[in-house]
Amino acid sequence: MPGKIGLILAIPLFFALPWLGIGAYWNGVLNMVGLYAILALSLNVILGHAGMFHMGHAAFFAIGSYAAAILNTRYGWPIFATLPVAGAAAGLAAILVAAPIIHLRGDYLLMVTIGIVEIVRIALVNDVLGLTGGPNGIVGVGRPVLFGWRLTRPEHFFLLIWGTVGLSMLLFNRLEDSRFGRALKYIREDATAAEGMGVDTVRYKLAAFGIGAVWAGFAGVIYASQMRTISPASFSYWESVLLFMIVILGGSGNQWGVLLGSFLVIGLPELFRGLQDTRLLFFGAALMAMMIFRPQGLLPPRRRDYPLPERWGGKYR
Repeated sequence: MPGKIGLILAIPLFFALPWLGIGAYWNGVLNMVGLYAILALSLNVILGHAGMFHMGHAAFFAIGSYAAAILNTRYGWPIFATLPVAGAAAGLAAILVAAPIIHLRGDYLLMVTIGIVEIVRIALVNDVLGLTGGPNGIVGVGRPVLFGWRLTRPEHFFLLIWGTVGLSMLLFNRLEDSRFGRALKYIREDATAAEGMGVDTVRYKLAAFGIGAVWAGFAGVIYASQMRTISPASFSYWESVLLFMIVILGGSGNQWGVLLGSFLVIGLPELFRGLQDTRLLFFGAALMAMMIFRPQGLLPPRRRDYPLPERWGGKYR
């Protein structure tokens, strides 16, 4: 109970940070931490809950971002009106790509998904269908308007991004507690046993890919409207590596762990900008240490107790 009270008191203070003199630079850093948190939470559905090693999540982030930018700059759609299309485009692409490879497991799936993000990046560079702008990308993406309020300043996007982080955690928490979420956990622990219990593993895995990609597409819309300029360089393989590290370091399957990982991987390096050239070495060493000494992450998934039917005594397990 004291922890919940402290959290309730801390949330308004956190959302007031942009108006407490943290400055535009740190406001921007927190915005990026929040954006990566949204992406990592969506990846957590695939990697943390379903247990599928997926290193191509930046591809769906790019698809959502470009879908929003094209609709806004070429056809005059308001940014928020592009959300359903961007999410649907990313989700459909994920299902189409994942369908032929969904039977792969472990390192094999990891290697194939690395190729996904490179294929999307190369397609963007080559200006497929003359819509992506090639290496220069798309410029002049419009700002979002919410209830007549035009979001233009970093503190405005702070509220939008971190509000989306909170919404994401609520929705994915409900997803985790649902029958669908429990099925994903069964698949993660032992896919063969899950199939023996009647779980359609292929359908659930594809659904996990689709849900994670849709949410990544939504994050792409926010990113495009905040930056106003997007290019293929913003969606490289390195972005997928960062997201993978956030989930693994923070705690695969734990939303609070993913949030902690976002602060550590994205925010912490800004405190040591003088070590920027060697940060890959530190990240690699940290990842190796975590895999050896704490493979479950800094905040491992918490145990969930579910009520049994009354005919079984109505107890928890």
